[in-house]
Amino acid sequence: DSTPTPDLVILALEVDVLATMRPAVGPAPGRPEDAFDHDGQITKRDVRASALAHLRPTPGALLWDLGAGSGAVSIEWALAAPRARAIAVERGPARAERIRANAARLGVPREVEVVEADHGDRAESVLDALPDPDAVFVGGGLTSDLADLAWARLRPGGRLVAHAVTLSAEAVLVAAHQRHGGHLTRMTVEHAAPLGPHLSWTPARAIVQWSAQKPPEQGSP
Repeated sequence: DSTPTPDLVILALEVDVLATMRPAVGPAPGRPEDAFDHDGQITKRDVRASALAHLRPTPGALLWDLGAGSGAVSIEWALAAPRARAIAVERGPARAERIRANAARLGVPREVEVVEADHGDRAESVLDALPDPDAVFVGGGLTSDLADLAWARLRPGGRLVAHAVTLSAEAVLVAAHQRHGGHLTRMTVEHAAPLGPHLSWTPARAIVQWSAQKPPEQGSP
């Protein structure tokens, strides 16, 4: 074939990026709940934005998201910084699959790894196989043992954020704060909603947040 090969080939494609990726545009956390497929087990956007602000995603950092639910925190962590990765640990098979689907749809399927834990597994047996994290998030279900284990595995200088909505879980956070320091914050969020012909404030359930940074290694900058 003597047909000459052109030196330059240009192909133009018109793709409606905003229609398909609008929830993932921009690195800032706090996407609305409907940006994720979920069954109600999701950290709400205002509280999630606060959690990510305390976790502070950095390039290449690894997050443990324990009891990941919809995977919203893992996904927003991965979207917030280049090469940031997350391991989402979830006991429910349906939720684990939902996390994978959400991560794929929002453009971070490789950055978010899902680890399925059997209900009979102890936390230690699941976490022992994972690489040490730069940050840990626990959206609910934190126990004293899990707090100590996560703190022990957290890299020096790393950050841990945990939330509680029940009095028993709140007591765990208070005790963890006494052992490891950090900050305790109680957050209440109210949204305006119709009440007859008027608008009225509808409060969400209050969240207690424990956030702490592990001291850096002695002699490190």
